[in-house]
Amino acid sequence: MHHGSGYRRLNRTHEHRKALFANMAGSLIEHEQIKTTLPKAKELRPIVEKLITLAKRGDLHARRQAAAGLKQDAHVERLFAILGPRYANRQGGYVRILKAGFRYGDMAPMAIIEFVDRDPSAKGAADHARTAANEADEG
Repeated sequence: MHHGSGYRRLNRTHEHRKALFANMAGSLIEHEQIKTTLPKAKELRPIVEKLITLAKRGDLHARRQAAAGLKQDAHVERLFAILGPRYANRQGGYVRILKAGFRYGDMAPMAIIEFVDRDPSAKGAADHARTAANEADEG
């Protein structure tokens, strides 16, 4: 029988998949838009939507549950400070997946996964701040 095969294994072990989605969810929370392969994006969506639901709850237990699924405390802080209140009145569907053609090297189907009502200035904001700080130190 074909029971218990409700997710894509992506040719990775359980630990590798868990780390992969923790990193991808953190990147999505930080930049609010990332480009990845279509199967990874489809697997990432329920993970991120559950994290947003935890952020909408906003209590200490929810914060600890989110911290268990994410790698960095900065991502948990952004999730609860910015994204939770933003989607407080929304009943679900916080993430959209847009198909983005095929990767040149291996023709893998690519996708852009992003938050609905996203802040366009969030993408790369940490990188811009870091380069500005480096230029200020040098100059």
